[in-house]
Amino acid sequence: MKLSVAPLLCCLIIPAAYADDNGGLKKDTAPPPPHALDDGYRGTEDARTMTVEQAKEMHDGATISLRGNLIDGSGGDKFKFRDKTGTIDTIIPQAVFDGRKVQPDNMISINGSLDKKSSPPVVRVDRIQK
Repeated sequence: MKLSVAPLLCCLIIPAAYADDNGGLKKDTAPPPPHALDDGYRGTEDARTMTVEQAKEMHDGATISLRGNLIDGSGGDKFKFRDKTGTIDTIIPQAVFDGRKVQPDNMISINGSLDKKSSPPVVRVDRIQK
């Protein structure tokens, strides 16, 4: 019985010793500090807020992130959004407000998608941040 366990044990241990370490995260060097990164993914630092002027130039369905003010509500879920470069129409369902009150003097961020099939183009907002 002892002889049959020894070869079985060797068969299980030897492949682990010959395993090649090709993929995955290699932790042999320390990562550079965040301020020294030149390119590549950096999480929220890569997120960029665009202007209304830039948003109007984007393609239909583009993800839009704007910072400015809601200046007018024309009833229902239609609003005018303004930043320093201009205004754009938005569609903001009441569920997106989530009970929060937004006044024209509040600086907010909106995220959504651009609908260029409408004339003029509108942003369909799915998130508001105060």
